[in-house]
Amino acid sequence: MDYRILSLFFITLIIASDPKPMEIQTHYFNAKTDKELDLQYALYLPDDYPDTGETYPLVLFLHGAGERGGNLDLVKIHGIPKLIDEGKSFPFITIAPQCPDEGYWDRPEYVRSLISLIKEIMKTYAVDKTRVYGTGLSMGGLGTLAIAIKEPGLFAAIIPVCGGADLKKIDRINQLPIWLFHGEADSVIPVENSLSIYDALKPINEHVFLTIYKGVGHDSWTETYENEAVYEWLLMYRK
Repeated sequence: MDYRILSLFFITLIIASDPKPMEIQTHYFNAKTDKELDLQYALYLPDDYPDTGETYPLVLFLHGAGERGGNLDLVKIHGIPKLIDEGKSFPFITIAPQCPDEGYWDRPEYVRSLISLIKEIMKTYAVDKTRVYGTGLSMGGLGTLAIAIKEPGLFAAIIPVCGGADLKKIDRINQLPIWLFHGEADSVIPVENSLSIYDALKPINEHVFLTIYKGVGHDSWTETYENEAVYEWLLMYRK
């Protein structure tokens, strides 16, 4: 099978270190869709917010199934929130909602709620509306793709990690920059999920890329989110 692997090291980006973790702000959001859902989420603001008087990129981070529940500290176990909690400083606003027990990010009611949450954050904070991005791991990778397919004009680019998608509607994101990541030996969500997305999109989307980690199982997110080049790739896109 022919697929393109985009090098993880093609760009150098320095992410500043802060000796103190960025403050986690806990917020609650009531999504008034056809099925009402309450979501709690962590909000991270850049160190200089709002001192510059400028707008900032916004990144939605969606955790995996193991971090569901009512303890918001769970969202800091992996990915961007983990790095921020350890002292990394990013030049973008991050929202990291928590999925309730028994919920799934790619279910229609959660997709609608997450879209509503993103739009509320865009109205409330100094967000550059041309630079809204999505990423997530495992269940969060599925959710990221589901949101993009539901509302193709929302994101400027996305990074789904070990996720999957409904291929029947995949042509809805034929203009969206997408960098897929997956472990070759993933036994939870098989690598074929990302391969099938890549194969379906590549003929119609010149901005889709795929990185497969040889010999890696389900945890393809640690190497992905710790790689500095990933963030520069993401942030270079605008709507």
